[in-house]
Order: sequence, then C-alpha cells, then structure tokens
Amino acid sequence: MKVMVVGANGQIGKQVVEKLQHSEHTVTAVVRKQEQVNEFKNKGIEAALLDLEGKVDSLTEAFTVADAIIFAAGSGGHTGPDKTLLIDLDGAVKTMEAAEAAGVERYILVSAFDADKRENWNAEMRPYYVAKHYADRMLEQSKLNYTIVKPGGLINENALGKVTVGVDAEPSTITREDVADVLVASLEEANTYQKSFNVVNGTLPIKEALKNL
Repeated sequence: MKVMVVGANGQIGKQVVEKLQHSEHTVTAVVRKQEQVNEFKNKGIEAALLDLEGKVDSLTEAFTVADAIIFAAGSGGHTGPDKTLLIDLDGAVKTMEAAEAAGVERYILVSAFDADKRENWNAEMRPYYVAKHYADRMLEQSKLNYTIVKPGGLINENALGKVTVGVDAEPSTITREDVADVLVASLEEANTYQKSFNVVNGTLPIKEALKNL
C-alpha cells in the first residue's frame, strides 16, 4: 500500500514514517518546509512539499499516487487558536476533500481522547478540541474508508506495545510510539474501518486490541 503521511515532521508523524519505511508498505512524508523534504530524502524516504493552508487542488494532485492517507499534522502547542483552526480543522478537511477527489479510499486521522464529548474537554484546550471534534465529524460524513484514532495524553516514553481501546479506555496516557503503531496497524485491519475510538496504554497487544474493537 502506498501511504502518504501528512504531518510527517511531527513527533508522531516521524515515527509513523519510520515504521512504514521498514514495512511492506511504501511511504511518502508530507511536510511543509523544503529543509524537511531534504532531511527525509537524505534518509532514503520519499517526501512531498505541501501546504495545508494552500489550495485543495495541489493536495489532490499529490494524492493521486496514494492508496492511503494518515493525517498526523497539527499546529503545535506554541501557536494560537487561529492556526489550530487553519491546520487541525481546515487543513484536515482539505486533505479529506483532496483524498476523495484523487480516488484515495483509506484515510486515518489522529484526533483526541473524547473529542466527541464536549463535556469532557479540557477548558484550556477548547479550540484544539473544537478543531478535532469537527474534523472528525467531517470525516465521518465523507465517502472515505476512515479510521479516527483518539489517543489519551501523549508521552515520550518507550512503547509499551499494549493498549486499551474503545469504550473500555479510561482517561489516561499513551506513548507517541504506541500511537504510531496503532496508526500503522490500522491501515489494513478491517475491524477499524469506519470506526472512531479512544486509545490509551493498557493490557492488550495492539493488533489483538484492534481486532476486538
């Protein structure tokens, strides 16, 4: 499967790209700066320079070679609500529109724990949750074969390899590497198709947990 990772220079995106590079899939890292393109190409990884604040047509043209899109992009914690809306919401929706127009069926989106439950949102991060909430809803209303992965609090520790998913996932943390593993494992796991689920570190191996969704 030819997979394009949008937000490939982010903390989760980088790990997704590295894992796909050493899998049966082929990967293209989608980034927003030329120096990032150069860094990936120096590692032998195909890369594409695309602007999520640009036109959908440019994204569509790039996506025509893909079988799947993994959207792991984000405006980051150092930007304001305006960038959150432009990247986490509008940027995500643009890639959905482009994927549909390009004939890409498989689309995986990184969201946030309980993004569908307004009453559980962190007050200090409301713009972020608003963006995730509506991006999720737009994906669910699309024609794409989607999976929405909603991780708990992200931590930078070594992967544990075990998770709890769906309704059994209580608010907790998950390593970024485990999120990356969930995204890659979801690509061809039919039980994740057309589903949205919370995920935290837990008790089951990732592939087993996804099969039990």
